[in-house]
Amino acid sequence: MDADFSIELGKDDPVLDFPWSDPAGTLAYVDAKRHPEHLARIAEATRYPGLGDALRLLNSARSAVETAKCDARLTSEMDPDEDVYDATHKFASYIDFVFSDENGDSPMLQHSFSAHEKFAREFVALLKLAPEISSRVEVCVRRCYFTNDGNVREGLYFTLYAFGYGNDDATARLNWEVALKLAANAVLQLSAQRLWTNE
Repeated sequence: MDADFSIELGKDDPVLDFPWSDPAGTLAYVDAKRHPEHLARIAEATRYPGLGDALRLLNSARSAVETAKCDARLTSEMDPDEDVYDATHKFASYIDFVFSDENGDSPMLQHSFSAHEKFAREFVALLKLAPEISSRVEVCVRRCYFTNDGNVREGLYFTLYAFGYGNDDATARLNWEVALKLAANAVLQLSAQRLWTNE
């Protein structure tokens, strides 16, 4: 499987407020880690069962992370570097996640650049062991602002992108679901090993 990671900490790169809400107050963070029953409130998780399954795994007790945001969509727009997939359709998603504060060491980890970089490297290495399919996964390390009791501290978060390709909707979606499942299981495997916590 094609997999890669990037570090995006420039002044124009995306950032995340955690927890978040939109300015209108109609959309907001859902704590699916501590309240898995609230997954039903995430419209994308209901609309796309593959995304819902990934969110359940990433927020499970076995996972060292918790999710913040997500979205998914089908498109026929291709970037030039996607010509290698010889496809007309692409199913794409993203999931933002942070190291969970369920772990006693998470406040330190949420600040640690080296832990995020090591996690991203090990995550990509695991995915590159997967069989070749028409899909791609990317993970980005980005800046996050954690708010707790009115206090804001700067840290880091991950954005996981998964893409599936095909010459029809169903094939693109199937390849995306496989990629997303492999990615979520890679996070669980790394969570069990916790090698990235050794600095």
